Amino acid sequence: MPTASLLSLAGQQVVVDCGLGVTRGLADQGFALKDLSAIVITHLHSDHYLELGPLIHTAWTAGLKTPVQVWGPAGLQACWDGFLASMAADIAYRIHEEGRPDLAGLVQLYPLRLGDRVQIGALALAVGQSLHPPLTETFALRFEGAGRVVVFSGDTAHNPALADFAAGADLLVHEAMLAEGLVPLLARIGNGDGRLMAHWQRGHTLAHEAAALARAAGVKALALHHLIPSDDPDFGPVVWARHLAAHWQGPLHIGQDGLRIAL
Repeated sequence: MPTASLLSLAGQQVVVDCGLGVTRGLADQGFALKDLSAIVITHLHSDHYLELGPLIHTAWTAGLKTPVQVWGPAGLQACWDGFLASMAADIAYRIHEEGRPDLAGLVQLYPLRLGDRVQIGALALAVGQSLHPPLTETFALRFEGAGRVVVFSGDTAHNPALADFAAGADLLVHEAMLAEGLVPLLARIGNGDGRLMAHWQRGHTLAHEAAALARAAGVKALALHHLIPSDDPDFGPVVWARHLAAHWQGPLHIGQDGLRIAL
């Protein structure tokens, strides 16, 4: 399923991105939806925020009654306002007939900007720049807490500056792409053209580039996610690991649904 992660660190649980399937993915991990409290969206492409509204609404119907803080690009407010408008009748019904708190009043949205530092409970979040044209509000995230550091690259073209941002992290979660898988993927999708291929090539990072960045940053472990391609049996985890063998010798995690990484 598309991009979503749950960071559990320093007594805080933060959902990073809300692609399709995030609600089911959280439930499958034993996460109590009514405890949802913090969400960070890295950028406004559908595979990172399509299920933001449904996640919060489902948590609300599951018993959520405490505030949810959401950080992301400034345009996220319009998405949330549109979701509330689309569900207005249902929300009003559930408030009146089921005695639930006002959903809109529970959610607080905060725009992220490059260089921001945000405190989420005991977690400190620093906001860096990812390179994902044509978007400009695209963020890398560095979380620090309980003596651990976890960095998310966000969707990005190869970005050498990320090495300084991720320096010394216990875990770098970085997007990755295999050049050999792009032509078969484009053919299988079938409703894109050369512009889709050009987007992949200018806006994403090849796997060996992600490994080189992890080495330069001196991170302790590397996890690859947002894989392109992600669901082609010809490019499964063994193939990804083989492509990385010459470039990264540290602990390596190849993203798949339900993967847990202990810190």
